[in-house]
Amino acid sequence: MNPIKIATAQFENRSGDKTYNLGVIEAMAQAAARQGSHAIAFHECSITGYTFARHLSKEQMLDLAEVIPGGESIRRLQQIAAAHNIVVLAGLFEKDAADNLFKAYVCVDRNGLVAKHRKLHPFINPHLIPGDRYTVFEIMGWKCGILICYDNNVIENVRATALLGAEIIFMPHVTMCTPSTRPGAGFVDPQLWHNREADPTSLRAEFDGLKGRAWLMKWLPARAYDNGVYVVFSNPIGMDDDQLKNGCAMILDPFGDIVAECRKLGDEFAVATLTYEKLQLSGGYRYKKARRPDLYGTILSQAHHPEQKVVWMKETGDQ
Repeated sequence: MNPIKIATAQFENRSGDKTYNLGVIEAMAQAAARQGSHAIAFHECSITGYTFARHLSKEQMLDLAEVIPGGESIRRLQQIAAAHNIVVLAGLFEKDAADNLFKAYVCVDRNGLVAKHRKLHPFINPHLIPGDRYTVFEIMGWKCGILICYDNNVIENVRATALLGAEIIFMPHVTMCTPSTRPGAGFVDPQLWHNREADPTSLRAEFDGLKGRAWLMKWLPARAYDNGVYVVFSNPIGMDDDQLKNGCAMILDPFGDIVAECRKLGDEFAVATLTYEKLQLSGGYRYKKARRPDLYGTILSQAHHPEQKVVWMKETGDQ
């Protein structure tokens, strides 16, 4: 298998402004292609914006959402992919013919839609319906999966996607810098973002601490290591509606090591070359081979009523 060069991006999106967001996506895709990247991944709802959707009615959500693949944004992504010879992965809200609403993330190449994943655990708006399947597809012969934000916190989702053959899992997020029951979590003062040029140190301390990157490091490397997969994590930076996000877009290898990461306090992408040899050398590859589903298959398949608690939404009175 030939190596593949992947870029992961962070940028400050504008709520509901698809034209602006797609413009940033194109500029970054073009720059990544010039550096030899075969694909570039953007964050959850990078086309539409995300956090502002917690205030929208169903009618407003339907106006914002698009049919996939027939919507205008998919056609625009295809144009970007064709113009710059790069595969583009980005997120938006989706609607179907029956006006059902989903949180979607798509992979698009010069020929059109390659894959679409519907978030399995959506919560930002009460009118969103959960997806009902895992997503595995190919880019340049590499088997890839998609899990959106909260999907990755449920460890069975990552293992299932890996067992379906995924060697690279794209993990688009809008996360960190929100309240939680874990110690050290909380919002970051937007004023620090607006004052970042004069005082980057104070902002970086918040972004890298337990409100941000330090929390990410508690679990994200484990998802890559335990499953023996490459992880492509993308996340916005800057203001998303009234909440500040800290970026940290990064790529981890099957050993759980960070091989590329965005560290700029602004729009940026990071690039890594993924090599096939690491997959079979990783501990996760051996652990998957050593599984004993005869011991726990019936335990994992027991009847269960899913419960999802999103602390920050409850604390801000939005759920």
